[in-house]
Amino acid sequence: MSDSKNNHETASKGPSHVAYQVRDREGQKGFWTRIGSVWPHADGKGFNVQLEAVPLDGRITLRVATEKKD
Repeated sequence: MSDSKNNHETASKGPSHVAYQVRDREGQKGFWTRIGSVWPHADGKGFNVQLEAVPLDGRITLRVATEKKD
């Protein structure tokens, strides 16, 4: 399967995970900022990660994508 075909297939489906930058704060909960999305490869052996921002500090955490309930 070509990369362009794989990218097209994953782009047509919603992401399986969401990427967040997490910055720890002393004595407080971490501050989470959404920075991208993640799609699994069709063969199940990897992921495509599309970042909208690249953090300079903190860590990147991937979480299962869920629908937000208002």
